[in-house]
Amino acid sequence: MPDTRTAGPAGVYADPLQPVEAPTSGVTWTAILGGAAAAIALSLVLVALGSGLGLASISPWPASGASATTFTIMTAVWLIITQWLSAGVGGYVTGRLRTKWVGLHTHEVFFRDTANGFLAWATATVIGAAVLASAASSVVSGTATMAAGVASGAAAGASQGAAQTATRSDPTGYFVDALFRTNRPGNDASAADMRAETSRILLTGIRDGDVSQPDKAYLAQLVSRRTGLSQEEAAKRVDDVIAQEKASEAKVRQAADTARKAAANLSIFMALSMMIGAFIAAAAAAFGGHQRDEY
Repeated sequence: MPDTRTAGPAGVYADPLQPVEAPTSGVTWTAILGGAAAAIALSLVLVALGSGLGLASISPWPASGASATTFTIMTAVWLIITQWLSAGVGGYVTGRLRTKWVGLHTHEVFFRDTANGFLAWATATVIGAAVLASAASSVVSGTATMAAGVASGAAAGASQGAAQTATRSDPTGYFVDALFRTNRPGNDASAADMRAETSRILLTGIRDGDVSQPDKAYLAQLVSRRTGLSQEEAAKRVDDVIAQEKASEAKVRQAADTARKAAANLSIFMALSMMIGAFIAAAAAAFGGHQRDEY
């Protein structure tokens, strides 16, 4: 049977029935890095523009500017637009800058283009995340330095109220007060001591969900002796203050819950926009590669 192999370099025989491995990889890192640089630059421009538009739409004054819901929706839409444009430009640049592959099937060329576009998007995302992490670290370091300076400057003033602060932060202060309560509260106590004891009672009530009836009666006696009101008027004032305290606490909890929901929605929208960006980068790279081969 005749030998159908052909002699190659240095006497090495190549079988014409077997495909020859390409000497280079299908990953064109030069084009990928160029597309990633274009995507990062455009992202910075769009993020700066979006920040300006967002700050212009909100206002510190009540009943003016965009609401929290509107601002969250605007942020989500702008994140998608940013990913759409930056990933599209980065992917298209990657596809146009790569060298022409010769002797490959159309499907393989399409796959390589989409893979290179995805890698360009991934490179831009990783670099962008590293830059943001570095910026956040600088901000935290500067804030810590500023806080240390403020703390050292306020050390003298803080020392004056150290005893009172320690009393208020004492977790057993409320129980010690309850242990030494008398039937004639406020006779021998100073105004500062009465205020501190009242604060501990109210703080304990916030922690437990409500002020107990014995504590309310005791507060009413304190208010009556301090202000000269009747016992009934003092009890009503105590109830009004506790109701205001509960309303204030409810507002704080509502604000915290609103911030939590906004942060959760922002994270979801960011992940969605990133997935859209990955798809757009791959599609744009395939389109740019197709134009590169056509022209």
